[in-house]
Amino acid sequence: MNCLEQCQAAFLAQFGQKAEHVFFAPGRINLIGEHTDYNGGHVFPCALTFGTYALARKTSTREVRLYSLNFPDTGCITFSLDSLTYQKEHDWANYPKGMIAYLRAAGYDVSSGMDILYYGEIPNGAGLSSSASIELVTGVLLKGIFKLPIEQLELVKLGKQVENNFIGVNSGIMDQFAIGMGKAGHGILLDCDTLKYSYAPITIDNYNIVIMNTNKRRELADSKYNERRSECEAALKKLQTMLKIKSLGELDEQTFLQHQALIGDSILIKRARHAVTENARTLKALKALQQDKLQEFGELINQSHISLRDDYEVTGIELDTLAEASWQQSGVLGARMTGAGFGGCAIAIVEKDQTDSFILAVGKAYKEKIGYEATFYLASIGEGAREITKEANL
Repeated sequence: MNCLEQCQAAFLAQFGQKAEHVFFAPGRINLIGEHTDYNGGHVFPCALTFGTYALARKTSTREVRLYSLNFPDTGCITFSLDSLTYQKEHDWANYPKGMIAYLRAAGYDVSSGMDILYYGEIPNGAGLSSSASIELVTGVLLKGIFKLPIEQLELVKLGKQVENNFIGVNSGIMDQFAIGMGKAGHGILLDCDTLKYSYAPITIDNYNIVIMNTNKRRELADSKYNERRSECEAALKKLQTMLKIKSLGELDEQTFLQHQALIGDSILIKRARHAVTENARTLKALKALQQDKLQEFGELINQSHISLRDDYEVTGIELDTLAEASWQQSGVLGARMTGAGFGGCAIAIVEKDQTDSFILAVGKAYKEKIGYEATFYLASIGEGAREITKEANL
């Protein structure tokens, strides 16, 4: 029995009837451009081929029933369309609940109850955007079963609003954008200030993208993520006393160097320096990739990690161990943490014929230093959130 057949059987067992629709939203990795999205800079993420499935059917009631195969002990979470407030005890279900609430608030006709079963292949807390994946799979689900006249980009924006205002994580738009707008075989260069974007083929045919999970969970809402954002905002305010800028992403490296003394605080200078230099690295990395300068692309990935470690201070011993062990292996173009940091995952770009020995060596180094094992996956770059009912043979 494959994954979707198991989900269909579980839906029938849980709700007593068959699902009518199946939807999917991927996870994402960010190749480069970390902590730049909320600073008005550029990011270069891509959607993965694994993510979150949602099976659904409409009902004739006002009741929404949600069940996750990832959290069976939580049981079925039930609420009314007339009571769509955040409730801590609803845990993971607040993400889909928020999407329902925000679509209704935006005037879309979500007018009847639903039974929905979720199954996520993304390790929770791994930094591959399981929360945004849940938001977007719920968004395309609601669009699909209620025939809502809403563009994919609007669902992406609503997902960010849910994350920021319903859940309370002050994140940027990159995660929802990559998951909603992903394209197989391509990265997305996104200007997070204007939402202008372009697709770029990932032409690294002789290499694998290896995801390395620290297996240290990180909860964004409970981490220093919001603190880093407020530090960048404080640095921006200081710079705005002399510079007409709306975000740190508008600054080039030279202008920042000339004016960094305005900030007047060594910690805030480091935070802002990362935002400015990482934005520049992202644009340089795309250019290197387009010109087939893969060594340069890999070196920029390494420099990204060093900046996140030293200037932004969001890596920690687990992510540093993975990146630093990766740098020592043959056949490695580059390696860095991906996602918000404070645990989660790193990525490495590794020659295909060196990948097995790379995983053995880095895994050994990690276990020796950290005391428990990392998990390794090979990433494939896939399509964004969508309905897959026909693929699921319903």
